[in-house]
Amino acid sequence: MDSWIWWLLAAVGLGIPLVLTAMPEFAMFAVGAGAAAAAAGLGVGVVGQFLIFVGVSVALLVVVRPIAYRQLKQGPGIRTGIDALTGATAIVQEQVDGQGGRIKLNGEIWSARALNPGSVYEPGQQVDVVEIQGATALVV
Repeated sequence: MDSWIWWLLAAVGLGIPLVLTAMPEFAMFAVGAGAAAAAAGLGVGVVGQFLIFVGVSVALLVVVRPIAYRQLKQGPGIRTGIDALTGATAIVQEQVDGQGGRIKLNGEIWSARALNPGSVYEPGQQVDVVEIQGATALVV
């Protein structure tokens, strides 16, 4: 059998534990074996094939693995609590100025204050929440 077939069998063999364990390192080794199979198909010698396998696998481990794990640790970008309210649109219920007022935000009445002290927002007007300070929404 040609050596490129052995490398393809190694790539498939490394893909099996990837599916069973969900460890991305096996995929990186499988890609290295695929690169060695391609090199074997192009007529590169056994030592060259092995060096390509090791080189591609190590390069993927050094470059891709840290990026993948960083993405896994971050998790989805779901904002909750007060962070979810920042940027939301609200309706003014009682006049809002630099001293205070009331808005309806996500179905709840909140105390509010204009971010710019000189601004005044009348009832029924839409405002955007810029920040939450305690139980008071700063709006523009």
